[in-house]
Amino acid sequence: MNLTISGHHLEVTPTLRDYVTGKLDRVLRHFDQVVEVRVLLSVDNTQEKTRRQKAECRIGVKGNDLYAESLHEDLYAAIDDLTDKLDRQVMRYKDKVQAHGRDAAKRLA
Repeated sequence: MNLTISGHHLEVTPTLRDYVTGKLDRVLRHFDQVVEVRVLLSVDNTQEKTRRQKAECRIGVKGNDLYAESLHEDLYAAIDDLTDKLDRQVMRYKDKVQAHGRDAAKRLA
């Protein structure tokens, strides 16, 4: 699995990198067929101060891409919200893949 963490208008410190990888480990423990993970952390220069910090993530799995983004005033809160969204998507995708295999076996019998 390739993990890429990059920053746009901010420097990705080792502490921030460890925080992101720790949160992503929680998401990726549910599903082992992950090929690539790309995380982009950025600060938007908008007039609205409440949602300046942005966290985006694209998880590449076999045959599909899962994407989520989160905006918040605190970058760590945006990362937490992002991982919650990704966790729900990964669980839904895993259930869909597993259910598809079971239905095909039931129709054959």
